[in-house]
Amino acid sequence: MISVKSVSHHYSGGQQIAFEDWQIEKGEQWLLLGNSGSGKTTLLHILTGILKPEHGTVNIDGTAVYNLSSKELDRFRGQNIGIVFQRPHLIKSLSISENLAIAQSFAGLPADLNRIDEVLTSLGIADKKDAYPEELSQGQLQRVSIGRAVINKPALLIADEPTSSLDDKNATAVLNLLLQQSQLNQATLIVATHDKRVKDAFTNTYQLT
Repeated sequence: MISVKSVSHHYSGGQQIAFEDWQIEKGEQWLLLGNSGSGKTTLLHILTGILKPEHGTVNIDGTAVYNLSSKELDRFRGQNIGIVFQRPHLIKSLSISENLAIAQSFAGLPADLNRIDEVLTSLGIADKKDAYPEELSQGQLQRVSIGRAVINKPALLIADEPTSSLDDKNATAVLNLLLQQSQLNQATLIVATHDKRVKDAFTNTYQLT
């Protein structure tokens, strides 16, 4: 499903980092673990096509990511990759349902209100669809962020440090939501973190040193 082969990248400061080959099958749930500065964000950017490595290939569902033009890559990313950031990045002037609808639009997909209702219901926040981001709690905003990531039924769901700023209770809740949503949407899940509290939830681990 996802294949990372012979990937290495040279940083502007002169440091070069080489990543071990990584084969991920459809529907698997992986933990990308490493200390700050170990290259987690770099590898995530390489996986999502944001950063082109100096060497190596990334293949997602039969598509060689770096053979796509910039326009094709934007469309491919919008339709096939969902990203949950550490902090929600929502458009404050749009309602919750409008924030999800614009994610459909960016991917070149038609607005699907039924899909929006379905996702918000699965996250337990259907009653907030007409609310605005400033009216929601941090926990609710994180749920919306997950909803936006899965709205287009991506093949790959990536969460970048989703628990590092949360207490134990909220970290567990967010992690469970990610696991549930990846299963519900049949998406492969990669959670990148240096937060060792989440290790026990995963059987597959890719470790950076």
